[in-house]
Amino acid sequence: MKASPAAWAAADPLRAVLAIIAVITVLTGVAEIPFGWFILPLLGAEATPAALQLFGTVGMFMIVVGGLLLHTLLKEHPAPEVIFWAGIQKSGAFAAVAIGVMNGVFAGPALAVAIFDLATAVLCFVYWRGVYWKGVLRP
Repeated sequence: MKASPAAWAAADPLRAVLAIIAVITVLTGVAEIPFGWFILPLLGAEATPAALQLFGTVGMFMIVVGGLLLHTLLKEHPAPEVIFWAGIQKSGAFAAVAIGVMNGVFAGPALAVAIFDLATAVLCFVYWRGVYWKGVLRP
């Protein structure tokens, strides 16, 4: 994209919001790998060796999905498939954390993470719909 960041964000605010969320997703994933011992107790989970390993693995996938979403959003024509699958991943993350809270794996504050993921999924699907139809209708 050749426009300045401010012009780009003003021209497509939803795209800009999703790009910021993608950066947050990458940074959170980066933090989960070495600092799971600190983050897991904040979510009400024990930092056992197995939990730390799984949390780090989740962090790695957050880096990949967030990075892929950011990469496509920075292109002139974002790939609708990437936006769609990022929405699926965020929906799955919402479900996984919510189920974890219901099963007592995570404490109530983890629902804030789940709600953020759900909101992100909705934004992805709204943006995907617009990008998809723009591609379908483009001559």
